[in-house]
Amino acid sequence: DPDSGDNGLLLYSLVNNQTNAFDINENTGQIFTVSVAGKAGTFYLEVQAADQGTRRCTAQTTVKVTIDSSSPNNIVVVVLNQKINVVERNIAEVNRVLEDKLAWKVYIINVYSNECKRKARSSTDVTYVKITAFDEANQEVSAEVVKRKLREQKSNIEIELEKIFSTAVTAAVEEAPVDSATPELIATIILSVLLACTLTAFLVYVLFTMKRKRYIHELKLWRVLIILCATDKNGSLKSLEKLEHMNN
Repeated sequence: DPDSGDNGLLLYSLVNNQTNAFDINENTGQIFTVSVAGKAGTFYLEVQAADQGTRRCTAQTTVKVTIDSSSPNNIVVVVLNQKINVVERNIAEVNRVLEDKLAWKVYIINVYSNECKRKARSSTDVTYVKITAFDEANQEVSAEVVKRKLREQKSNIEIELEKIFSTAVTAAVEEAPVDSATPELIATIILSVLLACTLTAFLVYVLFTMKRKRYIHELKLWRVLIILCATDKNGSLKSLEKLEHMNN
């Protein structure tokens, strides 16, 4: 058919995309990552191009994508004050802006928010974008260098993102809490709690044992007193019935 009008308008899509690791820009056909955290290896994606004519024509091809494992120490988190569903729709443009301003090849590893439920994806105005960067020699750029350049280009990045989202945008670098608990600190706290519980249980046991011994000792004394009171002048032990009769 003639490649004019709707016949010349192509829309791209992923066929049988059973994972949420990849997505595609339907207008340009650019494939980008959505969530590949912890994934490495080769993936084969079926890409379809379809025109918008009355008699729609389609074509499919297989795209080979290779993901290299990156060091978790070199992953940087960019925080955007935008809803996650809005960021996901424009993730290809976000990736383009980051690559343009950082002058590196940028890979988006994951996009997420603090909301756990899917229905709440449009209710949170904070979205986290995990990225890693590679230089011209295809060497992974350290996280500290990426963070420094993100801070240097912060205003330029925000200006370009505002053009995409049509609203004021802040792009911040997430910093790890200074007093974040390390595994060693957590283990120390747990051991301290267990030790405190053990000492408490031991003290309770000692106090209970001492109280029990004291009770037994006092009981023996009372028995001796009862025996002494129940003995007559001749040294014979009176029965309890006789003792009660005498008391009456």
